[in-house]
Amino acid sequence: MSPDLPGALRAALDRALEGVPRKGLAERAARTSQAYRSGRPSAGVIREADDALAYALTRLPATYAACSVVLAEAARMAPGFAPQSLLDAGSGTAAASWAACEVWPGLASATWLDASPPFLALAARLAADGPAALRGADARRANLTSAGPWPRAALVVASYALAEIGADKQISVVNELWTVCEGVLALVEPGTPAGYARILAARTALIEAGATVLAPCPHARACPLVGEDWCHFSVRLPRSRDHRLAKGAEVPFEDERFSYLLAARPGIAALPRRPRILAPPRTAKPAIAFKLCALDGTVEQRPIPKHDKPAYAAARRLGWGDVV
Repeated sequence: MSPDLPGALRAALDRALEGVPRKGLAERAARTSQAYRSGRPSAGVIREADDALAYALTRLPATYAACSVVLAEAARMAPGFAPQSLLDAGSGTAAASWAACEVWPGLASATWLDASPPFLALAARLAADGPAALRGADARRANLTSAGPWPRAALVVASYALAEIGADKQISVVNELWTVCEGVLALVEPGTPAGYARILAARTALIEAGATVLAPCPHARACPLVGEDWCHFSVRLPRSRDHRLAKGAEVPFEDERFSYLLAARPGIAALPRRPRILAPPRTAKPAIAFKLCALDGTVEQRPIPKHDKPAYAAARRLGWGDVV
């Protein structure tokens, strides 16, 4: 699945940007980034329509790209899963909802929960010519720590949302999301040690609640990276000219690092688990070497020697985040 924005979403974003001074958006984007880094939630940062638009210009493409990778992996791991309903918790610009519709075009309904009215308004504006489920989305102003009861849905997504919630309330929010999830719950966080820690805490709570981990873990044992590394992945996406200007960047692409978890209800049929590649493969003259999360809950270093031509040819097609 391509990390590029769908054509309808790209066109809608371009229309929203018509006539808006780019310098002003860049300044707003910089202030917004600083506020997020200082721990302020979106309700206190995204106060006006142009704040939401500046955020969409700088962050919507990366959020969409990460969610597209995660949800495509959910579809691969559970090929019979065909959700009709979506709950996008902490929806923001609804990037995750767009990714879900690309992966599962049969989605019939969507609910957006977000504490920011400008975000909800922009999400609706961008979806005006989008998939039917998004054109008719039920947009609800809601704080994830106090809203409820939330509508049940086959697919529940919370992307880059736990970071905005106090540490003492994150697990209760995860448990509430799991309560209303009828099929698969997808959590996506920044690919930082802090994002990984949030995902790891959610993983523990969900396993205790009876969830089946679809990905990225090939097992339900303790994470073998604790204290040594953090589990995260990367997706490369193109930058538009406006995107580069807003971020003060010259490189025509960016690499979005993310951590994620896919949890499923026990009734969701899934493929057998396979070891997952935890870092970019290392290619040397005699072999390709993979750092793997193994089925037994350990980290394995596995070389694929060049003289094993069939295995080596297959290994060359694998990358960070793939399964072996």
